This record gives sequence, C-alpha cells and structure tokens, in this order.
Amino acid sequence: MTTDIPARRSALAEPTEDPPARWVAFLTLASIGLWAGFFGPIQVLLAQQAEAIDASAKKEILAVVLGLGALTSVICNPVFGAFSDRTTLRLGRRLPWVVGGAVGGAASLLVLSAAGNAVVMALGWCGVQASLNAMLAAVTATVPDQVPVHTRGRVGGILAVAQTLGVVGGTGVASATGSIAAGYVVIAVVVLVLTVPYALDSRDLALTPEERPAPFDWVGFAKGFWISPRQHPDFAWAWITRFLVNLGNALGLLYLLYYLQDAVGVSKDDAPDRVFVLTVIYGVILMATAIGFGVWSDRIGRRKVFVIWSGVVGAIASLMLALVQSWPAAVAAAVLMGIGYGIYTAVDFALITQVLPGAEDRAKDLGVINIANALPQVFAPIIAGLLLILVEALGGATETKGASFSVGYFVVYASAFVAAILGSVFVTRIRSVS
Repeated sequence: MTTDIPARRSALAEPTEDPPARWVAFLTLASIGLWAGFFGPIQVLLAQQAEAIDASAKKEILAVVLGLGALTSVICNPVFGAFSDRTTLRLGRRLPWVVGGAVGGAASLLVLSAAGNAVVMALGWCGVQASLNAMLAAVTATVPDQVPVHTRGRVGGILAVAQTLGVVGGTGVASATGSIAAGYVVIAVVVLVLTVPYALDSRDLALTPEERPAPFDWVGFAKGFWISPRQHPDFAWAWITRFLVNLGNALGLLYLLYYLQDAVGVSKDDAPDRVFVLTVIYGVILMATAIGFGVWSDRIGRRKVFVIWSGVVGAIASLMLALVQSWPAAVAAAVLMGIGYGIYTAVDFALITQVLPGAEDRAKDLGVINIANALPQVFAPIIAGLLLILVEALGGATETKGASFSVGYFVVYASAFVAAILGSVFVTRIRSVS
C-alpha cells in the first residue's frame, strides 16, 4: 500500500521538494536487502559452492557462473527498467518491480541453496540476477523520480552506505552460517524482510492516462536501448567511465577469496573470515566518506573532480594488491578502496542522473547505465581467468601459498589499476556537469 504520495505532481515532472526522511529510510532498507542478495553469494558463497562441486575446476566453474549471471544482468536491468517506465498500475510504475524482484530473488536464492552441480548453480544465479536487477532498476529510478537535483548527492551517499551495509551484511551472513545452503536461505529472508517497509510506503507515482506511452512495439522498444553518443555525448562518456571503474573493481573483487588463498597464503578455512574482515574495513571507511562527500558535492555544485580522484585512489589500491601480496597490504588496500569507492558511489550517481536524456525513460536509461555496472562482471571473471591460465601456461606462478610472488595475480590486479585510471581520465570529457 502506497501512502503520502505528493499531490497532483506528474510522474514525469522533475521533483522540487525533498521526500520525507522515513521514505529515505525505507528505500535504504530495501537497498540493503538488495545488495545483500547480490554480494553474499558473490563474495563468499558462490566461490565456496564452486569449490565444493569440483575443487580442481573451481576457477573455471566460478568464472562461467559469474559470467552467465552478469550477462543476465546486462540484459535484464535495462529491459525491466523499460517495462517499469511503461507500467501504468495504480500502485505506481516502480513498486510492482521492487516487490516482484525481491520475491523472485528470494526464490532463486533457495534454488541455489539446493544446487548440487554447476548447471543448477548457474541457473539459480541467473535467476537471482534477473530478479534482483528488476528490483535494482526500479529502486535506482525512484531517486530521480522523487529527489531534487540539489540533494541527490546526499541521497546518493546514503544509498552508497546502504550498498555497503548490504555487502557487509551479506558477506557476514555467508561467512557466519557455517553452511552454504543456510547462507543462501538466510540471505533470501533478509531480502524479503527489508523490502516490506518500502512496499508499504513507497510514495510511488502512477502514470496518468495522458502520460501513458504509445502502444507497445517490440521494434521501437529494442531501438530505444540505443542512445546516440553523437546526440548525447555526456551520457556516452559517463557510461564509458562507469564501465572502466567497475571493470577495475570487479577484477579485484571476484577472485578475492582465491587471491587470499593462492597468493597471500591464507588457509582455505580462514579465507572466508578474512574476506569478511576486509569487507568490514572497506565498508566502514566507505560509510565514513560517502555521505560527507556527497553533501560536499551538493554544496559546491561540482561532481567531476570527486569522481576523478576517487578513481585514482581505487587504482592505487589495486596496484598495492598487485605489488605487495600480503595480508597487511590487503588491509591497507581495503582502506583505500573504501575511500575511493565511497566518494565514487555517492557522487557519480548524482552525476549520472544529471546526464539522462529525458524523464520519460529514466529507468530504461539508468538501466543502460547499469549495464556499465553489470558488463564488467561478464568480462572480469573471463579476463581474470584467462590471465591466470595464460600466466600458468607461460610458467609463471599463480598459486604460491605465501611462499613466493604470484605473477598471475600481479597481472590481474595491474589490469584493474589500468582500468580505474582510464575511467578517471575519461571523466574529463563530460561537459554538461561541472
């Protein structure tokens, strides 16, 4: 049930009044559940499950499962976003996709909890990605629907904190349950429970009959996903920079469990707990920076300088992991990543909402932007896996157990450094936002 909807405001109009604090709180809770659903599996459970299915092929299984899931995300986020833009239910155009995505994501997590082979594991993870990306598309679009431009940095910072709490919480559940199946079940419950408050008071805006889109046409629908870089160059540069920064981030995160085991020398039993420690450090630092820098960006009306330097800081963290393969270096890198990604997540979100082509297709356009988040998850496990295989084939060390330097993981994290630096450089090409 939706209450306290702003009176007589068009669903396509730019918001001018800040939403109440309770709405921000409910959106924050839903976001925590959403990101727990993504990252509990990504950080710990999927890697453990791949190893349990076949320890000798764990890297290959994980790469295929993550790659297929990310490909699902690439397709589903903009598609469900476009459907959200066209939804004309009285409850609103975002709420049905938030609730449906949460329910579908929880059901898919239960499928994963019972997966005993790589095929079922891949199908379950694709289901999670499809469902939670429907939810993500709607949650993301509700911010420009409801929040004025001048406070989006602050709300972006709050949602960055929510994302971090979801990552930390999901990783903590995955590490603490002691069972892969139990981890999936608990995370499924978290996704559902934390979505309920927002579902009861979403303030979602319904499209009026006059605002309804033209009759559905598959050809026109498909063409709508192409946003011309010539006509909207800033949107294109924003997409490229987000893709590169997230590629660097994905290269570092997706193999973190194996990096600790194979390069740093952490035991198999201790590695999940060490991943959780790094995630907590990263999360605390991110939360300490995200809201403050988001508010600072709102006050001075500048976005690009924050995004540029956040990418540089993240790149330095990747370089540290490449060059100094030790537990203290991993802790220091987590601190730097928290600083860099905290600033980036808050301010870049505000920047993105300011380069959208129009209000009528917000969720679809943000879905296209979110491809830049998801597509690196397709490429990163493939790139990292191929790099590790190539280095091993050429005679370089990939699994050192702490005894020597891992050339394979050096190459992976050096690649992450290059991607993040290029992302920072290309931010300077955006012209319409200062």
